[in-house]
Amino acid sequence: MRVPGELVDDTAELVSSATGRPLTKRGEATRRRLLEAAEAVFAEQGYHEASIVKITERAGIGLGTFYLYFDSKRTIFEALVIDLNRRVRHSMSEAMSGASTRLEAERAGFAGFFRFTAEHPALYRVVREAEFVSPETLRLHYTRIVEGYEAGLRAAQHAGDVDPRLDPEVAAWALMGMGELIGMRFLLWERDAAGRPPAELDPAVFDAMARFIANALAPRGAEKGDPS
Repeated sequence: MRVPGELVDDTAELVSSATGRPLTKRGEATRRRLLEAAEAVFAEQGYHEASIVKITERAGIGLGTFYLYFDSKRTIFEALVIDLNRRVRHSMSEAMSGASTRLEAERAGFAGFFRFTAEHPALYRVVREAEFVSPETLRLHYTRIVEGYEAGLRAAQHAGDVDPRLDPEVAAWALMGMGELIGMRFLLWERDAAGRPPAELDPAVFDAMARFIANALAPRGAEKGDPS
């Protein structure tokens, strides 16, 4: 049984909260249906208006079955944040896999991020509500992204691809924050004449952001008056 406040590790084997045993393939599929339904319900109605009944109805799964996988609304909410985090990191990593330089990796990684958020706008609402519903899960979401980001920037500094005077931790947080707000402004808030959200980030916006990042990260000689 899950301890209240304990976070689910997305690298751990999935187990039933009722039996403590690993889930079967069928059980994993049922859990996935519940998470997909929760993503839709939390995105449309918010955490407080959402309910277990609405989630199970959306998933087409009996109410009693829900408790074989999650023991409360908060538990499935936290699991959803972690699941979205895992999937957005996978989208970014997959996109970056063929990059030969850090600036290419930045461009590809953000393309993967914006592609995922265009397909899953729930990421924004769910993560922002986590600030009040489960602050520890919110922190986990961001730190998991930043840890890999920071490591990549450090490696790029050693390779000479990134300005060695930058603090990689600060740069990672700054770049992540920029990507999140660009996505909010130009994906989440943007609408066409028919009121539909865009299917992808405007290429002109993406290019402007990529240029900003290239200017911020590019190696450069010591500036005048800089003692370093």
